[in-house]
Amino acid sequence: MDCAGPARPDRQARIVRRIPAEGSGVDSDSTRRFVVQIHDARRMHFDFRLEVDGVLKSWAVPRGPSDNPSDKRLAVPTDDHPLEYREFEGVIPRDEQGSGAVIVWDQGTYSPTSHDLAGAPVPFPDSLERGHATFRLDGAKLHGEFALTRFRIDDQDGTPGPEAWLLIKADDRQAVHDRPGTPDPYHARSARTGRTLHQVAVAEREDAAH
Repeated sequence: MDCAGPARPDRQARIVRRIPAEGSGVDSDSTRRFVVQIHDARRMHFDFRLEVDGVLKSWAVPRGPSDNPSDKRLAVPTDDHPLEYREFEGVIPRDEQGSGAVIVWDQGTYSPTSHDLAGAPVPFPDSLERGHATFRLDGAKLHGEFALTRFRIDDQDGTPGPEAWLLIKADDRQAVHDRPGTPDPYHARSARTGRTLHQVAVAEREDAAH
């Protein structure tokens, strides 16, 4: 699956120039940020990113996150990204890994909700390390509790397979049951600018022509 790797310093500078950062760019523990970007790479997918310990922990979600609890979405872990990358909306050039248009489909804050068997809160990095993390999203589009659960599919000879996760919506008040939980990525609009992937790509070509 094509996913942009960690941004190089020159790309980070370009990200900041294209879309001005809001605030200081460094968030306190009480304002953990998340972002969901739609990435029209060789294979269309959604990038789900959570701010953890000063980086964006990232998963590629081929079918996108869903607010329907019956949808169990595959989430493939990818490289950590710098915090600045949550602001990125534009086109990754053809000669770079993960080339293609990117929009910020959703953004907001999240709150960890994982607890141990005794009911004590579990630090979010620890819950990810253990392979099951729950959290509440407060975004422009996604709301309520979600879970990330790790699993592996072993090879036929018993060799451990690659790590993967499931991203699942909790059956809470924000859940939906009577419609698809994820929009068509080709018609979805950015939470930051209201643009579609096509509009972002066209604008980039027009800028390059001038």
